[in-house]
Amino acid sequence: MAISEWIQTLQDVAWPGFLQPHVEVLLLWITWAVDYIDLDYLEYLLWLLLPFFILFIFPIFLVFFIYGCVIFVHIYGHRHQIREAYHTSYWEGARVAIASFWDGVGNVWHGYELRGIENVPDEGSALFIYYHGCLPLDVYYLISKLVIHKNRSLHCVGDKFIFKIPGWRPLCKLFSITSGTVEECTEELKEGNLLCIAPGGVREALFSDPNVYDILWGKRLGFAKVIIGSKTPVIPMFTENCRESFRTPEWGRSFFRWIYEKTKIPLCPIYGGFPVKMITHLGKPIYFDFDTVTPEEVRKTVKREIRMMIKEHQRLPGSVWRGIAQRWSSTSSKKKNSDEPEQAELLQRNGAGTTSPTSDSEDIVVLRRDRSGVEDDDDEVDELGGI
Repeated sequence: MAISEWIQTLQDVAWPGFLQPHVEVLLLWITWAVDYIDLDYLEYLLWLLLPFFILFIFPIFLVFFIYGCVIFVHIYGHRHQIREAYHTSYWEGARVAIASFWDGVGNVWHGYELRGIENVPDEGSALFIYYHGCLPLDVYYLISKLVIHKNRSLHCVGDKFIFKIPGWRPLCKLFSITSGTVEECTEELKEGNLLCIAPGGVREALFSDPNVYDILWGKRLGFAKVIIGSKTPVIPMFTENCRESFRTPEWGRSFFRWIYEKTKIPLCPIYGGFPVKMITHLGKPIYFDFDTVTPEEVRKTVKREIRMMIKEHQRLPGSVWRGIAQRWSSTSSKKKNSDEPEQAELLQRNGAGTTSPTSDSEDIVVLRRDRSGVEDDDDEVDELGGI
């Protein structure tokens, strides 16, 4: 056996006196492992579980990519530290370089497309309200497209825990990511910037059902107050298959949801990295009568628009394999949906007889046959809200 011959070769080597005892102990451990562990069975288990390991390794690679951007920002800043004092446009070079990187990732891995870019103003403010996928890859790709094709930066509202991750703060600053309050977001829009908000936040990202793409906004009204306070048009946004690229396991979802509601720590594991087709759809701007409209009416209108976008562009239930096949399919998602007898109907979670760790009257998309239209079930009102 090759391993036995290798062990015998190591035993025959004349090791230095101080090293000999350690080598003998090591060889004893190796000999025991060879004699009592079935290496062939371990090899079988390795190949059997390799796909499972790969699924959980992809999110780690994504973190490494982000850290690569962080390192690039640091290097770029130090290299041009002197000239930066006189020419701040060097940071624009860093922004375009990183945007080009993510644009390439989107094109290669997801065949990413952006539809409705003509709805984005060349100047002036606009607020993007979007459905939050498991990981916001679609937002990364959207930022890249706007930087490259519109020469505009998209400011984003992120969860507070992002800024606590070591090393990420410079990258967040470069791409204008903030955990902003209602007042800060309103001021951003009044200055003529583009801003995007996912009212569902981390809760929607981790715990929305990929089979139905349910909207988990709860009673949040912060984004609606921003819209009224800034008098800004709203661009609804939805990305096809945004829950198919990365997913959270169904097992333990209630437990991880309970932990999140108690601690606000997103401990739910993420797996995936599937090369599904991703198409971001930007709806036409929504304008309100800002002098008379209420935050509840704004939320109801925007939520209805995003529901309709999900119904129009996303085939339900969600499927990873279908999303991958869509990379090579020339049939539009809208035509596919029109051929299906199943229609999306939105019902109250409480009305469906299910419970959740929170008392929010959250909405869930439930498949029903031979039913049409989207019911308006957003009657809950709160006083605090949030972004």
